[in-house]
Amino acid sequence: MQISSRFTMAVHTLLCIDFFGKTEKVTSDFIAGSVGTNPVIIRKLLIQLKAAGLIQVKRGTGGTALEKPLSDISLYDVYHAVDCVGNDSLFHFHEHPCPQCPVGKTIHAGLDDRLHEIQDTMEDKMRSISLADVAGTMHTAFQKEA
Repeated sequence: MQISSRFTMAVHTLLCIDFFGKTEKVTSDFIAGSVGTNPVIIRKLLIQLKAAGLIQVKRGTGGTALEKPLSDISLYDVYHAVDCVGNDSLFHFHEHPCPQCPVGKTIHAGLDDRLHEIQDTMEDKMRSISLADVAGTMHTAFQKEA
């Protein structure tokens, strides 16, 4: 099980916009160079991030800007914005457990609540981590390299 790479690409995108936005025109081509992916993929992410109210996309000359400070954007906001989980469920249950089998007919009773609890815990943790927290850790890493 994995959360789509759209999540980490979207976080990368927002951090690029913040980091370079004051000195560069941050376009999908620019971001794609940093992320290491195709600009078309970045444009799709930008549409989702804009719809979530996290960025603005400038018409005409292009470029992007954050709609709010990094401290007001949580990892959960990004996760939710780029629809990393279809149908709001992190875990996908196998389709046809055998109703005649004692395990197959009770697997949902044994797992469903626990899987929801795991997802809720993960999402709560994501809500507690802002992009400013991530950027701060990155800043520390920059300083160590310098």
